[in-house]
Amino acid sequence: MNKRGHVLNALLLAVGIGFVLEPAVDLATGRKIAQIIVPIVLGALFPDVDTAFGKHRKTLHSLPVLAIVMAYPIAFNNLQFVWIGVFTHYLLDMIGSRRGIALFHPLSSREFSLPFGVTTASKYADLVTVIITALEIAAFWAVHTYVVDLDVDIAGVSQTIGM
Repeated sequence: MNKRGHVLNALLLAVGIGFVLEPAVDLATGRKIAQIIVPIVLGALFPDVDTAFGKHRKTLHSLPVLAIVMAYPIAFNNLQFVWIGVFTHYLLDMIGSRRGIALFHPLSSREFSLPFGVTTASKYADLVTVIITALEIAAFWAVHTYVVDLDVDIAGVSQTIGM
């Protein structure tokens, strides 16, 4: 995916997740969307910083980087929703393109992708992005509804367990 696709995905995802977390058309939903839109967009753009240094789709497109970003809210009590942007960036690069990403970099430079996808210049790239985004929102809803509350106050959890 190109930057446009990642931004489109992040914006639609933030709106969708906002409605999952605050399922109404009211001020609380708007507030929730405002709270998560910037972190998700920043997270969606972050992996492509490796175009300026390192090797693109390797240096910042790996599971160790995702683990660090996911640990950030626990360690520092901020960036709670950035991991969602980073994670969905990885999904788009694996599912929505043909090249894939080096999930285990720096241990391995092998790139992983699915056997289908579109090129970033394809006329279907935006459609694929929207379809993937809809599936991501559905997955987020299912996990939030049936597995674990994804709208937790990390500060409260950290204080409770004595961090």
